[in-house]
Amino acid sequence: MKLLGVEKRGAWLYSEWRLTYPVGWESILNAVALCWQYMKEPELLLGDAGGEKQVPVDRAEEVKKLDESGTLTIRGFSTIVNVPLMLVFFNQSDMVRLYVACATEEFAEADYREFNLSMCQFMDSAELAMYR
Repeated sequence: MKLLGVEKRGAWLYSEWRLTYPVGWESILNAVALCWQYMKEPELLLGDAGGEKQVPVDRAEEVKKLDESGTLTIRGFSTIVNVPLMLVFFNQSDMVRLYVACATEEFAEADYREFNLSMCQFMDSAELAMYR
């Protein structure tokens, strides 16, 4: 996965990432199910042209049963990077958006190089999970 850019937006670092290949719904579900396991109090939102709606999910296995939608967002406190974050996956696309809270010194500024070093392995792991 390639970091396209990062910028600070209020108390968050906003970034866009390009997947190696465009992916479909099943691949997105695989990535979100993996992320689910490493988040405290994760929330999921399904989105389409009419907006987003939160969906109740209690276990990672339930993620893989979600009905297809235009976007799938997972948000919560990451136990891997130890800050709140939000990932937005776009169905039938090669684009992923990532929001990371500016809650630690590591994520205080939108420096491309430093942010890429901090998040690249995390994002690559999410992409690899798509092909399980």
